[in-house]
Amino acid sequence: MALIWLDGELRDAGSARVSVFDHGLTVGDGVFETLKTENGRAFATTRHLDRLAASAAGLGLPEPDRAEVERACAAVLDAVPLALGRLRITYTGGPGPLGSARGDAPPTLVVAHAEMSRRPDTTAVITVPWTRNERGALAGLKTTSYAENVIALARARQEAASEALFANTAGRLCEGTGTNVFVVVDGELLTPTLSEGCLAGVTRALVVEWTGARETELPMDALRTADEVFLTSSARDVQAVRRVDGRELPGAPGPVTAKAMRVFRERAAADIDP
Repeated sequence: MALIWLDGELRDAGSARVSVFDHGLTVGDGVFETLKTENGRAFATTRHLDRLAASAAGLGLPEPDRAEVERACAAVLDAVPLALGRLRITYTGGPGPLGSARGDAPPTLVVAHAEMSRRPDTTAVITVPWTRNERGALAGLKTTSYAENVIALARARQEAASEALFANTAGRLCEGTGTNVFVVVDGELLTPTLSEGCLAGVTRALVVEWTGARETELPMDALRTADEVFLTSSARDVQAVRRVDGRELPGAPGPVTAKAMRVFRERAAADIDP
């Protein structure tokens, strides 16, 4: 049976219990990180834990005890060895009142590890009518308030796609439900700036650093005119897009995307914690 780290110790999945009053459950008051693992080793741990701390600070949660989080991750990885997995760290406001106000209980820390399938090289995406609020309190934070992503992803699945892409309130390209997006225009690799409201993805940052992609404001129409489009995330690495809504991108992955995929694969293999 899978073992899960919950508040200081490993427990089997059948007996691991979080309070029904936990603020992460009642009002979505929590943050999380998802790390790709291969053969029992997590990728880019330092960057993910840095972002966990930044998201917690953005929500006003106490700073996570980094040593405890690292100890929890190591314990779970050792207890649940997988060839390819998804390591999920969840950190919430802990038990609290049945409302938005927090209580005095300490935060809840959960770390779990589950098997993950290797993604295909190409995928289809759709655009959705809902927007990201680039000026909202949660902009740029990886929180457990994911209901709008659930709705958008369900729409994508109905249209035989694996991801849904959002504009921000200004009508510009922002991000996917769990991905960042890159486009190739006239041979140049571009991605929305963080000020557009997208999450500062770990894979996104590495692709920008390793390929020289330029961060800029992009209209949603870029998805209809770009020569190439690809997604990045911890679970997908770099994944080419072969269809956006009804528009096919023949030959995906194109040359710029293929190079980004190769560079990411080689650099990631050379350094487990870049």
